[in-house]
Amino acid sequence: MAVAENGPPDGAYAVALAGITKRFPGVVANRDISLQVRRGEVHALCGENGAGKSTLMKILYGMQQPDEGTISVGGEVVRFRSPADAIRAGIGMVHQHFMLADNFTVAENILLGAEALHGMGAAARDRIAELAATVGLQAPPDVLVERLGVADRQRVEILKVLYRGARTVILDEPTAVLVPQEVDELFATLRTMRAEGYTFVFISHKLDEVRAIADTVTVIRRGESVGSADPRSVTSRQLAEMMVGSELPSPETRESTVTDREVLRVTELTLEAEGGGRPVLDGVDLVVRAGEVLGIAGVEGNGQTELVETIMGMRRASGGTIVVGGTDVTRAHTLQRREAGIGYVPEDRTRHGLLGTQPLWANRILGHQSRKPIATGGPLGLLDRGAARRDTERIVRDFDVRTPGVEVPAAALSGGNQQKLVVGRELSDDPVLLIAAHPTRGVDVGAQAGIWDELRRARARGLAVLLVSADLDELIGLSDTIRVMLRGRLVADADPATVTPEELGVAMTGADVEEAP
Repeated sequence: MAVAENGPPDGAYAVALAGITKRFPGVVANRDISLQVRRGEVHALCGENGAGKSTLMKILYGMQQPDEGTISVGGEVVRFRSPADAIRAGIGMVHQHFMLADNFTVAENILLGAEALHGMGAAARDRIAELAATVGLQAPPDVLVERLGVADRQRVEILKVLYRGARTVILDEPTAVLVPQEVDELFATLRTMRAEGYTFVFISHKLDEVRAIADTVTVIRRGESVGSADPRSVTSRQLAEMMVGSELPSPETRESTVTDREVLRVTELTLEAEGGGRPVLDGVDLVVRAGEVLGIAGVEGNGQTELVETIMGMRRASGGTIVVGGTDVTRAHTLQRREAGIGYVPEDRTRHGLLGTQPLWANRILGHQSRKPIATGGPLGLLDRGAARRDTERIVRDFDVRTPGVEVPAAALSGGNQQKLVVGRELSDDPVLLIAAHPTRGVDVGAQAGIWDELRRARARGLAVLLVSADLDELIGLSDTIRVMLRGRLVADADPATVTPEELGVAMTGADVEEAP
Protein backbone atom coordinates (compact mmCIF):
# COMPACT_ATOMS: atom_id res chain seq x y z
CA MET A 1 0.00 0.00 0.00
CA ALA A 2 1.02 3.65 -0.28
CA VAL A 3 2.93 4.75 2.80
CA ALA A 4 2.57 8.37 3.83
CA GLU A 5 5.66 10.13 5.13
CA ASN A 6 6.34 13.59 6.43
CA GLY A 7 6.71 16.17 3.69
CA PRO A 8 5.94 19.77 2.93
CA PRO A 9 2.25 20.20 2.15
CA ASP A 10 1.53 21.72 -1.23
CA GLY A 11 -2.06 21.21 -2.29
CA ALA A 12 -1.53 23.11 -5.53
CA TYR A 13 0.16 20.08 -7.04
CA ALA A 14 -1.71 16.93 -7.97
CA VAL A 15 1.62 15.09 -8.03
CA ALA A 16 5.17 16.27 -7.42
CA LEU A 17 8.39 14.35 -7.99
CA ALA A 18 11.53 15.62 -6.26
CA GLY A 19 15.10 14.50 -6.88
CA ILE A 20 14.13 11.23 -8.58
CA THR A 21 17.14 9.08 -9.45
CA LYS A 22 16.96 5.57 -10.87
CA ARG A 23 19.99 3.45 -11.73
CA PHE A 24 20.25 0.27 -13.75
CA PRO A 25 23.44 -1.72 -14.38
CA GLY A 26 25.66 0.49 -16.52
CA VAL A 27 23.19 3.37 -16.90
CA VAL A 28 21.46 6.09 -14.90
CA ALA A 29 17.95 6.27 -16.34
CA ASN A 30 16.83 9.24 -14.21
CA ARG A 31 19.17 11.68 -12.51
CA ASP A 32 17.81 14.10 -9.91
CA ILE A 33 14.58 14.81 -11.82
CA SER A 34 11.94 17.07 -10.33
CA LEU A 35 8.47 17.43 -11.83
CA GLN A 36 5.49 19.36 -10.49
CA VAL A 37 2.07 18.82 -12.04
CA ARG A 38 -0.62 21.24 -10.96
CA ARG A 39 -4.19 20.15 -10.34
CA GLY A 40 -6.44 20.47 -13.36
CA GLU A 41 -3.70 20.85 -15.97
CA VAL A 42 -2.40 18.91 -18.93
CA HIS A 43 1.33 18.59 -18.32
CA ALA A 44 3.27 17.30 -21.33
CA LEU A 45 6.44 15.25 -20.89
CA CYS A 46 8.73 15.23 -23.92
CA GLY A 47 12.10 13.71 -24.71
CA GLU A 48 13.90 11.25 -26.94
CA ASN A 49 13.35 7.52 -26.61
CA GLY A 50 15.74 6.46 -23.92
CA ALA A 51 15.67 9.91 -22.31
CA GLY A 52 14.05 8.48 -19.18
CA LYS A 53 10.37 9.41 -19.61
CA SER A 54 9.07 5.86 -19.36
CA THR A 55 11.17 5.09 -16.32
CA LEU A 56 9.95 8.25 -14.61
CA MET A 57 6.31 7.41 -15.31
CA LYS A 58 6.79 3.80 -14.18
CA ILE A 59 8.08 5.20 -10.90
CA LEU A 60 5.08 7.51 -10.60
CA TYR A 61 2.76 4.58 -11.37
CA GLY A 62 4.45 2.26 -8.87
CA MET A 63 5.88 -0.15 -11.44
CA GLN A 64 9.41 0.70 -10.28
CA GLN A 65 10.84 2.27 -7.14
CA PRO A 66 13.32 5.15 -7.21
CA ASP A 67 16.81 4.80 -5.76
CA GLU A 68 16.57 8.39 -4.55
CA GLY A 69 13.91 11.07 -4.36
CA THR A 70 10.29 11.39 -3.28
CA ILE A 71 6.78 11.35 -4.73
CA SER A 72 4.06 13.59 -3.32
CA VAL A 73 0.34 13.30 -4.04
CA GLY A 74 -1.73 16.27 -2.97
CA GLY A 75 1.15 17.53 -0.83
CA GLU A 76 1.61 14.23 1.03
CA VAL A 77 4.80 12.25 0.42
CA VAL A 78 4.01 8.64 -0.50
CA ARG A 79 5.87 5.49 -1.43
CA PHE A 80 4.34 3.22 -4.08
CA ARG A 81 5.30 -0.43 -3.98
CA SER A 82 3.03 -1.42 -6.89
CA PRO A 83 0.57 0.06 -9.39
CA ALA A 84 -2.20 -0.91 -6.98
CA ASP A 85 -0.77 1.64 -4.54
CA ALA A 86 -0.77 4.33 -7.22
CA ILE A 87 -4.34 3.51 -8.21
CA ARG A 88 -5.47 3.77 -4.60
CA ALA A 89 -3.77 7.19 -4.48
CA GLY A 90 -5.82 8.33 -7.49
CA ILE A 91 -3.22 7.85 -10.25
CA GLY A 92 -4.03 5.86 -13.40
CA MET A 93 -2.07 5.10 -16.56
CA VAL A 94 -3.29 4.53 -20.13
CA HIS A 95 -0.58 2.67 -21.99
CA GLN A 96 0.30 3.24 -25.63
CA HIS A 97 -0.55 -0.38 -26.48
CA PHE A 98 -4.10 -0.94 -25.33
CA MET A 99 -4.64 -3.57 -22.64
CA LEU A 100 -8.14 -4.70 -23.50
CA ALA A 101 -9.67 -8.14 -24.00
CA ASP A 102 -11.23 -8.02 -27.46
CA ASN A 103 -13.63 -10.89 -26.72
CA PHE A 104 -15.00 -9.11 -23.64
CA THR A 105 -17.64 -6.39 -23.65
CA VAL A 106 -16.93 -2.79 -22.73
CA ALA A 107 -18.44 -3.31 -19.27
CA GLU A 108 -16.50 -6.53 -18.70
CA ASN A 109 -13.22 -4.85 -19.56
CA ILE A 110 -13.98 -2.02 -17.15
CA LEU A 111 -15.08 -4.29 -14.31
CA LEU A 112 -12.27 -6.83 -14.70
CA GLY A 113 -10.23 -6.68 -11.51
CA ALA A 114 -12.42 -3.92 -10.05
CA GLU A 115 -15.53 -5.90 -9.16
CA ALA A 116 -15.35 -4.90 -5.50
CA LEU A 117 -15.65 -1.16 -6.17
CA HIS A 118 -19.31 -0.92 -7.20
CA GLY A 119 -20.35 -4.54 -7.42
CA MET A 120 -21.61 -6.11 -10.64
CA GLY A 121 -25.15 -4.76 -10.77
CA ALA A 122 -27.04 -1.50 -11.13
CA ALA A 123 -24.52 0.61 -9.21
CA ALA A 124 -21.71 -0.50 -11.50
CA ARG A 125 -23.80 0.14 -14.63
CA ASP A 126 -24.74 3.61 -13.39
CA ARG A 127 -21.11 4.48 -12.66
CA ILE A 128 -20.00 3.22 -16.09
CA ALA A 129 -22.70 5.27 -17.78
CA GLU A 130 -21.71 8.38 -15.83
CA LEU A 131 -18.03 8.02 -16.75
CA ALA A 132 -18.85 7.10 -20.36
CA ALA A 133 -20.49 10.51 -20.70
CA THR A 134 -17.38 12.12 -19.21
CA VAL A 135 -15.02 10.54 -21.77
CA GLY A 136 -17.45 10.80 -24.69
CA LEU A 137 -17.95 7.04 -25.16
CA GLN A 138 -21.23 6.39 -26.94
CA ALA A 139 -20.78 2.65 -27.49
CA PRO A 140 -23.16 0.57 -25.35
CA PRO A 141 -21.58 -1.27 -22.41
CA ASP A 142 -22.60 -4.69 -23.79
CA VAL A 143 -20.81 -4.35 -27.14
CA LEU A 144 -17.66 -6.43 -27.68
CA VAL A 145 -14.47 -4.40 -27.68
CA GLU A 146 -13.41 -6.07 -30.94
CA ARG A 147 -16.22 -4.17 -32.64
CA LEU A 148 -14.93 -0.76 -31.53
CA GLY A 149 -12.74 1.58 -33.52
CA VAL A 150 -9.40 2.63 -32.14
CA ALA A 151 -10.67 5.96 -30.75
CA ASP A 152 -13.44 4.24 -28.75
CA ARG A 153 -10.97 1.63 -27.50
CA GLN A 154 -8.88 4.46 -26.14
CA ARG A 155 -11.95 5.93 -24.43
CA VAL A 156 -12.56 2.55 -22.79
CA GLU A 157 -8.97 2.56 -21.50
CA ILE A 158 -9.46 6.03 -20.01
CA LEU A 159 -12.81 4.98 -18.58
CA LYS A 160 -11.12 1.96 -16.92
CA VAL A 161 -8.73 4.12 -14.91
CA LEU A 162 -11.46 6.63 -14.00
CA TYR A 163 -13.67 3.80 -12.78
CA ARG A 164 -10.87 2.86 -10.38
CA GLY A 165 -10.89 6.37 -8.96
CA ALA A 166 -8.08 8.07 -10.89
CA ARG A 167 -8.00 11.87 -10.79
CA THR A 168 -4.52 12.07 -12.31
CA VAL A 169 -4.12 10.15 -15.58
CA ILE A 170 -0.86 9.35 -17.37
CA LEU A 171 -1.42 9.17 -21.15
CA ASP A 172 1.41 7.40 -23.00
CA GLU A 173 1.48 8.45 -26.68
CA PRO A 174 -2.33 8.71 -26.78
CA THR A 175 -2.54 10.06 -30.36
CA ALA A 176 -0.17 7.54 -31.99
CA VAL A 177 -2.98 5.57 -33.66
CA LEU A 178 -5.56 8.36 -34.18
CA VAL A 179 -6.47 10.24 -37.36
CA PRO A 180 -6.71 14.07 -37.11
CA GLN A 181 -10.45 14.13 -36.44
CA GLU A 182 -10.02 11.61 -33.62
CA VAL A 183 -7.18 13.66 -32.16
CA ASP A 184 -9.48 16.69 -32.11
CA GLU A 185 -12.14 14.61 -30.33
CA LEU A 186 -9.62 13.37 -27.76
CA PHE A 187 -8.40 16.89 -27.08
CA ALA A 188 -11.98 18.10 -26.66
CA THR A 189 -12.51 15.33 -24.12
CA LEU A 190 -9.32 16.23 -22.25
CA ARG A 191 -10.32 19.90 -22.11
CA THR A 192 -13.75 18.99 -20.72
CA MET A 193 -12.23 16.69 -18.12
CA ARG A 194 -9.60 19.28 -17.22
CA ALA A 195 -12.41 21.74 -16.52
CA GLU A 196 -13.92 19.12 -14.20
CA GLY A 197 -10.68 18.96 -12.21
CA TYR A 198 -8.91 15.98 -13.78
CA THR A 199 -5.13 16.18 -14.24
CA PHE A 200 -3.14 14.66 -17.10
CA VAL A 201 0.49 13.80 -17.73
CA PHE A 202 0.67 13.69 -21.53
CA ILE A 203 3.62 11.83 -23.10
CA SER A 204 4.05 12.52 -26.80
CA HIS A 205 6.57 12.96 -29.58
CA LYS A 206 4.17 15.07 -31.68
CA LEU A 207 5.27 18.54 -30.72
CA ASP A 208 2.52 20.43 -32.55
CA GLU A 209 -0.04 18.40 -30.62
CA VAL A 210 1.79 19.02 -27.37
CA ARG A 211 1.60 22.75 -27.99
CA ALA A 212 -2.11 22.45 -28.82
CA ILE A 213 -3.22 20.63 -25.67
CA ALA A 214 -0.65 21.16 -22.91
CA ASP A 215 -0.63 23.85 -20.23
CA THR A 216 3.02 23.13 -19.38
CA VAL A 217 5.78 21.17 -21.12
CA THR A 218 8.71 19.53 -19.35
CA VAL A 219 11.59 18.19 -21.46
CA ILE A 220 13.89 15.36 -20.40
CA ARG A 221 17.18 14.62 -22.12
CA ARG A 222 19.49 11.72 -21.27
CA GLY A 223 17.89 11.13 -17.92
CA GLU A 224 17.88 14.74 -16.75
CA SER A 225 15.29 17.49 -16.86
CA VAL A 226 16.45 20.28 -19.16
CA GLY A 227 13.61 22.61 -18.28
CA SER A 228 9.94 23.44 -18.63
CA ALA A 229 8.25 25.71 -21.16
CA ASP A 230 4.96 27.46 -21.80
CA PRO A 231 3.52 25.88 -24.98
CA ARG A 232 1.84 29.18 -25.83
CA SER A 233 5.18 30.92 -26.26
CA VAL A 234 7.53 28.13 -27.44
CA THR A 235 7.80 26.76 -30.99
CA SER A 236 8.03 23.13 -32.05
CA ARG A 237 11.53 23.83 -33.29
CA GLN A 238 12.57 25.16 -29.90
CA LEU A 239 11.11 22.11 -28.16
CA ALA A 240 12.95 19.83 -30.60
CA GLU A 241 16.18 21.64 -29.87
CA MET A 242 15.60 21.11 -26.15
CA MET A 243 14.97 17.42 -26.79
CA VAL A 244 17.70 16.51 -29.27
CA GLY A 245 19.79 19.62 -29.87
CA SER A 246 18.67 20.05 -33.47
CA GLU A 247 15.80 21.54 -35.39
CA LEU A 248 12.56 19.65 -35.99
CA PRO A 249 13.04 17.16 -38.83
CA SER A 250 10.73 16.94 -41.84
CA PRO A 251 9.85 13.80 -43.79
CA GLU A 252 9.33 15.78 -46.99
CA THR A 253 10.75 14.16 -50.13
CA ARG A 254 9.88 15.78 -53.42
CA GLU A 255 12.56 14.66 -55.91
CA SER A 256 11.19 11.67 -57.85
CA THR A 257 13.13 8.41 -58.17
CA VAL A 258 10.23 6.32 -59.48
CA THR A 259 11.11 3.98 -62.36
CA ASP A 260 9.02 1.88 -64.74
CA ARG A 261 10.19 -1.43 -63.27
CA GLU A 262 7.47 -3.21 -61.32
CA VAL A 263 8.60 -4.77 -58.07
CA LEU A 264 5.28 -5.66 -56.44
CA ARG A 265 1.99 -6.34 -58.19
CA VAL A 266 -1.08 -7.31 -56.18
CA THR A 267 -4.13 -8.29 -58.22
CA GLU A 268 -7.69 -8.86 -56.96
CA LEU A 269 -6.39 -9.80 -53.52
CA THR A 270 -9.17 -11.12 -51.30
CA LEU A 271 -9.18 -12.29 -47.70
CA GLU A 272 -12.39 -13.69 -46.30
CA ALA A 273 -13.35 -12.87 -42.72
CA GLU A 274 -13.34 -15.68 -40.20
CA GLY A 275 -16.91 -16.77 -39.68
CA GLY A 276 -18.14 -15.08 -42.85
CA GLY A 277 -19.43 -11.59 -43.44
CA ARG A 278 -17.73 -8.73 -45.27
CA PRO A 279 -14.30 -9.71 -46.67
CA VAL A 280 -11.37 -8.26 -44.77
CA LEU A 281 -9.68 -7.59 -48.13
CA ASP A 282 -11.99 -7.12 -51.09
CA GLY A 283 -10.36 -7.16 -54.53
CA VAL A 284 -7.25 -5.11 -53.74
CA ASP A 285 -5.12 -4.07 -56.73
CA LEU A 286 -1.83 -2.19 -56.37
CA VAL A 287 1.57 -1.82 -58.01
CA VAL A 288 4.81 -0.58 -56.43
CA ARG A 289 7.75 0.25 -58.69
CA ALA A 290 11.46 0.46 -58.04
CA GLY A 291 12.37 3.78 -56.42
CA GLU A 292 8.75 4.42 -55.36
CA VAL A 293 7.14 4.81 -51.96
CA LEU A 294 3.47 3.85 -52.16
CA GLY A 295 1.68 5.04 -49.03
CA ILE A 296 -1.45 3.37 -47.67
CA ALA A 297 -3.69 5.62 -45.56
CA GLY A 298 -6.61 4.42 -43.50
CA VAL A 299 -8.20 4.39 -40.10
CA GLU A 300 -6.89 1.35 -38.25
CA GLY A 301 -9.08 -1.70 -38.66
CA ASN A 302 -9.86 -1.17 -42.34
CA GLY A 303 -7.61 -3.92 -43.68
CA GLN A 304 -4.12 -2.37 -43.70
CA THR A 305 -2.73 -4.90 -41.22
CA GLU A 306 -4.29 -7.80 -43.11
CA LEU A 307 -2.98 -6.48 -46.43
CA VAL A 308 0.58 -6.35 -45.12
CA GLU A 309 0.36 -9.75 -43.44
CA THR A 310 -1.16 -11.36 -46.53
CA ILE A 311 1.61 -10.02 -48.75
CA MET A 312 4.13 -11.35 -46.23
CA GLY A 313 2.49 -14.80 -46.16
CA MET A 314 1.40 -14.56 -42.53
CA ARG A 315 -2.19 -14.94 -43.77
CA ARG A 316 -3.33 -17.08 -46.69
CA ALA A 317 -5.21 -15.13 -49.36
CA SER A 318 -8.68 -16.33 -50.32
CA GLY A 319 -8.15 -15.14 -53.87
CA GLY A 320 -5.98 -13.03 -56.11
CA THR A 321 -2.24 -13.01 -56.83
CA ILE A 322 0.93 -11.51 -55.35
CA VAL A 323 3.95 -11.11 -57.64
CA VAL A 324 7.36 -9.92 -56.38
CA GLY A 325 10.08 -9.17 -58.91
CA GLY A 326 8.26 -11.19 -61.56
CA THR A 327 7.84 -14.24 -59.31
CA ASP A 328 4.38 -15.38 -58.22
CA VAL A 329 4.61 -15.82 -54.44
CA THR A 330 0.88 -16.12 -53.75
CA ARG A 331 1.25 -19.62 -52.29
CA ALA A 332 4.82 -19.27 -51.05
CA HIS A 333 5.58 -19.38 -47.34
CA THR A 334 7.04 -16.39 -45.55
CA LEU A 335 10.70 -17.44 -45.77
CA GLN A 336 10.39 -17.90 -49.53
CA ARG A 337 8.92 -14.41 -49.82
CA ARG A 338 11.80 -13.01 -47.83
CA GLU A 339 14.24 -14.86 -50.10
CA ALA A 340 12.45 -13.26 -53.05
CA GLY A 341 13.65 -9.93 -51.66
CA ILE A 342 11.02 -8.64 -49.23
CA GLY A 343 12.11 -6.75 -46.13
CA TYR A 344 9.50 -6.28 -43.42
CA VAL A 345 9.17 -3.70 -40.64
CA PRO A 346 6.12 -4.89 -38.66
CA GLU A 347 3.67 -2.53 -37.01
CA ASP A 348 4.27 -4.18 -33.61
CA ARG A 349 7.99 -4.74 -33.20
CA THR A 350 7.61 -6.46 -29.84
CA ARG A 351 5.23 -9.13 -31.23
CA HIS A 352 6.52 -9.68 -34.75
CA GLY A 353 9.90 -8.00 -34.99
CA LEU A 354 12.01 -8.89 -31.97
CA LEU A 355 12.71 -11.50 -29.34
CA GLY A 356 12.97 -9.31 -26.28
CA THR A 357 14.91 -11.74 -24.11
CA GLN A 358 17.51 -12.52 -26.80
CA PRO A 359 20.67 -10.50 -27.53
CA LEU A 360 20.80 -8.03 -30.40
CA TRP A 361 22.93 -10.32 -32.57
CA ALA A 362 20.31 -13.07 -32.29
CA ASN A 363 17.63 -10.60 -33.33
CA ARG A 364 19.75 -9.71 -36.36
CA ILE A 365 19.23 -13.30 -37.57
CA LEU A 366 15.42 -13.27 -37.46
CA GLY A 367 13.99 -13.77 -40.94
CA HIS A 368 17.47 -13.73 -42.47
CA GLN A 369 18.79 -17.06 -41.24
CA SER A 370 19.19 -18.51 -44.74
CA ARG A 371 21.37 -15.75 -46.19
CA LYS A 372 24.93 -14.54 -45.87
CA PRO A 373 26.63 -13.39 -43.77
CA ILE A 374 24.41 -15.22 -41.29
CA ALA A 375 24.19 -18.62 -43.01
CA THR A 376 27.14 -20.51 -44.45
CA GLY A 377 25.29 -22.48 -47.08
CA GLY A 378 21.61 -21.87 -47.85
CA PRO A 379 18.48 -22.78 -45.88
CA LEU A 380 20.09 -25.87 -44.33
CA GLY A 381 23.45 -24.24 -43.70
CA LEU A 382 24.98 -23.52 -40.35
CA LEU A 383 24.57 -20.21 -38.60
CA ASP A 384 27.73 -18.13 -38.33
CA ARG A 385 27.35 -16.49 -34.94
CA GLY A 386 30.57 -14.53 -35.33
CA ALA A 387 29.31 -13.06 -38.60
CA ALA A 388 25.97 -12.28 -36.95
CA ARG A 389 27.73 -10.39 -34.15
CA ARG A 390 29.95 -8.46 -36.56
CA ASP A 391 27.05 -7.50 -38.80
CA THR A 392 24.99 -6.44 -35.78
CA GLU A 393 27.87 -4.20 -34.73
CA ARG A 394 27.76 -2.67 -38.22
CA ILE A 395 24.00 -2.02 -37.91
CA VAL A 396 24.54 -0.46 -34.48
CA ARG A 397 27.12 1.92 -36.01
CA ASP A 398 25.34 2.69 -39.28
CA PHE A 399 21.86 3.14 -37.80
CA ASP A 400 22.90 4.80 -34.53
CA VAL A 401 21.44 2.11 -32.29
CA ARG A 402 22.39 3.26 -28.81
CA THR A 403 23.41 0.21 -26.82
CA PRO A 404 26.31 -0.89 -24.63
CA GLY A 405 26.90 -3.84 -26.96
CA VAL A 406 25.36 -6.53 -29.16
CA GLU A 407 25.02 -9.00 -26.26
CA VAL A 408 22.37 -6.78 -24.63
CA PRO A 409 18.81 -8.22 -24.81
CA ALA A 410 16.52 -6.36 -27.19
CA ALA A 411 14.06 -5.58 -24.38
CA ALA A 412 16.75 -3.47 -22.67
CA LEU A 413 16.73 -0.94 -25.54
CA SER A 414 14.39 2.02 -25.75
CA GLY A 415 11.59 1.80 -28.30
CA GLY A 416 13.37 4.06 -30.76
CA ASN A 417 16.57 2.03 -30.62
CA GLN A 418 14.62 -1.20 -31.03
CA GLN A 419 13.00 0.26 -34.12
CA LYS A 420 16.32 1.39 -35.58
CA LEU A 421 17.66 -2.14 -35.10
CA VAL A 422 14.66 -3.59 -36.95
CA VAL A 423 14.94 -1.07 -39.81
CA GLY A 424 18.68 -1.67 -40.05
CA ARG A 425 18.18 -5.43 -40.18
CA GLU A 426 15.52 -5.22 -42.89
CA LEU A 427 17.60 -2.90 -45.08
CA SER A 428 20.79 -4.93 -44.65
CA ASP A 429 20.36 -7.72 -47.21
CA ASP A 430 19.60 -5.59 -50.29
CA PRO A 431 15.84 -6.19 -50.46
CA VAL A 432 13.96 -5.23 -53.62
CA LEU A 433 10.80 -4.41 -51.64
CA LEU A 434 10.39 -3.05 -48.12
CA ILE A 435 7.04 -3.32 -46.41
CA ALA A 436 7.12 -0.72 -43.64
CA ALA A 437 4.14 -0.68 -41.29
CA HIS A 438 4.15 2.36 -39.00
CA PRO A 439 7.98 2.55 -39.12
CA THR A 440 8.27 5.49 -36.70
CA ARG A 441 5.36 4.79 -34.35
CA GLY A 442 6.28 5.64 -30.78
CA VAL A 443 9.81 6.89 -31.53
CA ASP A 444 11.24 10.31 -30.74
CA VAL A 445 12.03 13.04 -33.26
CA GLY A 446 15.70 12.09 -33.41
CA ALA A 447 15.06 8.41 -34.17
CA GLN A 448 12.23 9.42 -36.49
CA ALA A 449 14.53 11.63 -38.53
CA GLY A 450 17.10 8.83 -38.75
CA ILE A 451 14.54 6.32 -40.02
CA TRP A 452 13.20 8.84 -42.57
CA ASP A 453 16.75 9.40 -43.85
CA GLU A 454 17.33 5.67 -44.23
CA LEU A 455 14.07 5.22 -46.15
CA ARG A 456 14.93 8.15 -48.44
CA ARG A 457 18.40 6.74 -49.14
CA ALA A 458 17.03 3.27 -49.84
CA ARG A 459 14.38 4.72 -52.17
CA ALA A 460 17.09 6.63 -54.05
CA ARG A 461 18.97 3.32 -54.53
CA GLY A 462 15.90 1.86 -56.24
CA LEU A 463 14.14 0.17 -53.34
CA ALA A 464 10.36 -0.16 -53.67
CA VAL A 465 8.54 0.70 -50.43
CA LEU A 466 4.99 -0.10 -49.37
CA LEU A 467 4.41 2.31 -46.47
CA VAL A 468 1.53 2.04 -44.02
CA SER A 469 1.39 4.82 -41.44
CA ALA A 470 -1.05 6.56 -39.13
CA ASP A 471 1.22 9.63 -39.13
CA LEU A 472 -0.30 11.59 -41.98
CA ASP A 473 2.57 14.10 -42.16
CA GLU A 474 4.95 11.16 -42.52
CA LEU A 475 2.75 9.53 -45.15
CA ILE A 476 2.44 12.73 -47.17
CA GLY A 477 6.10 13.62 -46.81
CA LEU A 478 7.61 10.27 -47.79
CA SER A 479 5.17 8.91 -50.37
CA ASP A 480 5.22 9.30 -54.13
CA THR A 481 1.61 8.11 -54.29
CA ILE A 482 -1.02 7.66 -51.57
CA ARG A 483 -3.95 5.28 -51.72
CA VAL A 484 -6.76 5.29 -49.16
CA MET A 485 -8.04 2.03 -47.68
CA LEU A 486 -11.59 1.74 -46.36
CA ARG A 487 -13.41 -1.44 -45.36
CA GLY A 488 -10.88 -3.66 -47.08
CA ARG A 489 -10.87 -1.76 -50.38
CA LEU A 490 -8.62 0.85 -51.94
CA VAL A 491 -11.19 3.56 -52.52
CA ALA A 492 -9.28 6.75 -53.37
CA ASP A 493 -5.92 8.11 -54.49
CA ALA A 494 -4.22 11.27 -53.23
CA ASP A 495 -1.35 13.34 -54.55
CA PRO A 496 1.10 13.93 -51.67
CA ALA A 497 2.28 17.12 -53.36
CA THR A 498 -1.13 18.77 -52.88
CA VAL A 499 -3.21 16.88 -50.30
CA THR A 500 -3.45 18.13 -46.71
CA PRO A 501 -3.64 15.92 -43.61
CA GLU A 502 -7.20 17.16 -43.03
CA GLU A 503 -8.29 16.19 -46.56
CA LEU A 504 -6.64 12.81 -46.20
CA GLY A 505 -8.35 12.28 -42.85
CA VAL A 506 -11.74 12.99 -44.42
CA ALA A 507 -11.07 10.42 -47.16
CA MET A 508 -9.97 7.86 -44.56
CA THR A 509 -13.26 8.11 -42.70
CA GLY A 510 -15.22 7.66 -45.93
CA ALA A 511 -16.95 11.01 -45.65
CA ASP A 512 -16.26 11.77 -49.32
CA VAL A 513 -16.41 8.21 -50.66
CA GLU A 514 -19.54 6.42 -51.81
CA GLU A 515 -19.14 2.76 -51.00
CA ALA A 516 -19.65 0.44 -53.94
CA PRO A 517 -22.48 -2.06 -53.60
